[in-house]
Amino acid sequence: MPTERTATERTATERTATGQAAEPDLRHHGDREVAGGGLVDLAVNVRTGTPPPWLRSLLADSLAGLAAYPDGRAARAAVAARHGRPVAETLLTSGAAEAFVLLARTLRPRRAMVVHPQFTEPEAALRDAGHPVERLLLRPEDGFRLDPARVPADADLVVVGNPTNPTSVLHPAADLAALARPGRTLVVDEAFADTVPGEPESLAGRSGLPGLVVLRSLTKTWGLAGLRIGYALAAAETIAALSAAQPLWPVSAPALVAAEACSTPAALAEADAAAEQLSADREFLLRGLAGIPGVEVFGTPAASFVLVRLPGAAALRERLREQGFALRRGDTFPGLGPDWLRIAVRDPATTGRLLTAWAALHS
Repeated sequence: MPTERTATERTATERTATGQAAEPDLRHHGDREVAGGGLVDLAVNVRTGTPPPWLRSLLADSLAGLAAYPDGRAARAAVAARHGRPVAETLLTSGAAEAFVLLARTLRPRRAMVVHPQFTEPEAALRDAGHPVERLLLRPEDGFRLDPARVPADADLVVVGNPTNPTSVLHPAADLAALARPGRTLVVDEAFADTVPGEPESLAGRSGLPGLVVLRSLTKTWGLAGLRIGYALAAAETIAALSAAQPLWPVSAPALVAAEACSTPAALAEADAAAEQLSADREFLLRGLAGIPGVEVFGTPAASFVLVRLPGAAALRERLREQGFALRRGDTFPGLGPDWLRIAVRDPATTGRLLTAWAALHS
């Protein structure tokens, strides 16, 4: 039975069934911001200039084998080896989003807790499957950092992103590992982990933590949003249960080629170099934002995007759209509101054009 919570705990978590406030649109994603084309994309967190030529070539070559049913054994083995895990602890999925649906269909949580602000698909999948969901709202005055003590002891499903979308906060691995315990499923969404040089806080290689499920994606670094390829890492019995909920041949042959190719040492070195460049490009963006009146950045951004708060952000987003720039609105993330914007990190030339247009609106 759930334990009685204090007034502070009740304030810090929201039950989605209360109906006391308008619900954010959990199905709104950055791709909607750039619908129609013609805009500089600062709303979608996919690295520009991708897939790289060598990967495009491999994908093109794979089309010759489309008459055969996909065989995922080699790709699954490559992903498992990349993280030092047994093959039985690895499951390839049609993007990380499929893994959220598989978890929602497979698990039977008594008290599901989603740490927000974060990517909204995990909560949407749980709600679609009929599970009550509570929200643990992290606070801007804390830099959107998670204190493990705030997670109720009887929560038997906890979902958290690392680094977290949209806050760009990288939580210490030790803090997240402290949430693992028998009887609890701890889902850590690491879709942006490879945007951090060296992936220092990743739990992907930790096979001994009870109930840990790590989700990864090839979308962000390799520019494969349209291909749909991700994977889950968990105990063998959890992977078996998730696999049983999948349809036959859930991952296409080209996606399997990508999973195998992006797990090689050369590809991992390229991804890390891209993460290093991203760090420099993010610092350029942050320096520019520091010169704009009223803009606040909370915490230390670590991923391929920056979350900012400023008065009138919703109107500013529309005005920048008129100038040809698409930014991600923040009010569809639980715990945020209309004064928040997420900005994708781009090369200095692109960022410079954004900052110039932004400054002109203040003149």
